[in-house]
Amino acid sequence: MQTTSYRVKFVGGSGESLAGIVDRPTDADPLVVAVFSHCFTCNKDLKAIVRTSRGLAARGIACLRYDMTGLGGSEGDFSHTNFTTNLGDLRSAMEFTTGEFGRVDALIGHSFGGAASLATAGMPTETKPRTVVALAAPSETVHLAKLLSHMDPAIESDGVGTVSIGGRAWTIRREMLDDFRSHDLPALISRIQCPTLLFHSPLDRTVGFDHAIRILGLIQSSPHAAEPTPISLISLDGSDHLLVNEPRDIDFVIESTAAFLIRYAQPA
Repeated sequence: MQTTSYRVKFVGGSGESLAGIVDRPTDADPLVVAVFSHCFTCNKDLKAIVRTSRGLAARGIACLRYDMTGLGGSEGDFSHTNFTTNLGDLRSAMEFTTGEFGRVDALIGHSFGGAASLATAGMPTETKPRTVVALAAPSETVHLAKLLSHMDPAIESDGVGTVSIGGRAWTIRREMLDDFRSHDLPALISRIQCPTLLFHSPLDRTVGFDHAIRILGLIQSSPHAAEPTPISLISLDGSDHLLVNEPRDIDFVIESTAAFLIRYAQPA
């Protein structure tokens, strides 16, 4: 199926202008409409996100991939963002996508973007996605606060510090860590009642495989669901956190995600 991509801008949760790209089928209405959220300090142009979004578009699924506040082509100061602002940006992305297509059927997220997607799916809001797909997602946000604090203790002692991620220096403020510690992500995950697909590598050194097992358990044992929630965990053996070690992993993610979304997220 032929696809087209075009750039968009919309106002994020903090009032800054956010940059996005819509990948969609060219000559047909999309079967499914999704919003794709990136990982911590990443952006919409991460290779795995670009390939996945375009691959889904070729299978009839429209995707908005976007840069959160202070990252990529979006406005704002990253050091003043946190998980709360991530959630606000995702809600704004959903509102924009609804304006473009009339609906949002699925949330897709990688790593911390997966955490935001899971949290949003579990929130008691009127507008909920039909499905959620999380790649290498953590089961809580506290671990990132611990990791960043360990990377530069000055963040805690002085209120601000610098960490190196992906070969780039990032300014991190204590307020960001405090926000990460304030969220009860497991409680929100346990409230998810829509079909959920998880991808995770047993060899992931950034977010351990135990996080995927915990997410699976939280949804399966949820006391909030009237009936069991459809959930699948696909193990990406030999893969890494950013899905760059083995190119065929992305092809597998695309095919599996497309099949899942067309089955569970396509409007009747």
